Amino acid sequence: MFGAAIGAIGLNILVGTTGQLSLGHAFFLAVGGISYCWLSGESNDAGAHPYVGLGLPPLLGMVLAVGISGLAGLLFSPIGARLKGLYLGIASLGMVFVGIHVFNSVDQVSGGHNGRTVPEFSLFGFTFDDSDPELYVLNVEFEKFERLWYLGLVLAVGCYLFARATLNGRPGRALRAVRDSEIAASVNGVNVTSYRAKAFLLSSMYAGLSGVLFALAIGSVAPESFAIEISVQYLAMIVLGGLGSVGGACAGAAFVTALPYVLGEYAASIPGLSEPGTGGVSYSEAARYAYGAAVILVIIFWPTGLAGIARSLKLVSMRRAARNAPT
Repeated sequence: MFGAAIGAIGLNILVGTTGQLSLGHAFFLAVGGISYCWLSGESNDAGAHPYVGLGLPPLLGMVLAVGISGLAGLLFSPIGARLKGLYLGIASLGMVFVGIHVFNSVDQVSGGHNGRTVPEFSLFGFTFDDSDPELYVLNVEFEKFERLWYLGLVLAVGCYLFARATLNGRPGRALRAVRDSEIAASVNGVNVTSYRAKAFLLSSMYAGLSGVLFALAIGSVAPESFAIEISVQYLAMIVLGGLGSVGGACAGAAFVTALPYVLGEYAASIPGLSEPGTGGVSYSEAARYAYGAAVILVIIFWPTGLAGIARSLKLVSMRRAARNAPT
């Protein structure tokens, strides 16, 4: 969930704050995830599909993978500077298909169609896997997913604070000016091309970090793991959460990622839902229907998303408190 929140924050900076439609977020996740496997993984010469790895320390591999993702976004920014709206969305969508083909072609890096295993993450000798050292908190054993949960939490909080500080400062005002009117922004001294490039850079770096966490969580990645469906899911996250809101992006990510697990937990008590492969509508399919319907309802009835709903509720509570305050 926290990896999804990081990726959603990055996409919201580009789409919600800067106004640049992008359907290529899955490509930058792929760059981050596969780059981490190549940088920190070990070479595997066994089998019919060998792949190479540089064996760098995991922290260094994560940092470099995020940097490579940012470089990929920066290289795409000149194209983004020439296109707007639907044309930019289609161009970014093309990156996803081209990226899958390229990664499948360089199978010694990506593992090709069969994929490759993800090297475990470690920090100062502490591994975020089921291996040593063993960790117990209140007599509860912390294994891989518990450790990765806290790693994702720390990274998500850091990314959230950095995004809030950036968007509440001068860069954020410049990006919003570019979104509202490029001509007016230029007249007021904003370098439109530069800020659009910076938005692509920052967004793709966030996506790269999200891709690394995604790879660590699933343990094995292939180019097909980052298909167009991933881009659509991230777009749904920021629309549901509220375009231009950092907190809304996190809320949208939590909704989209948690919904399949919630439906899976209560599938037996919800009429019409069943386990995958047993007939009927599986909870994973129901989750897609649910957040698809939620996107439509939000666009029609509450365009500001979950963040707008939260602001409205806060305003109502403040008005009630003001009316009930003693005079």
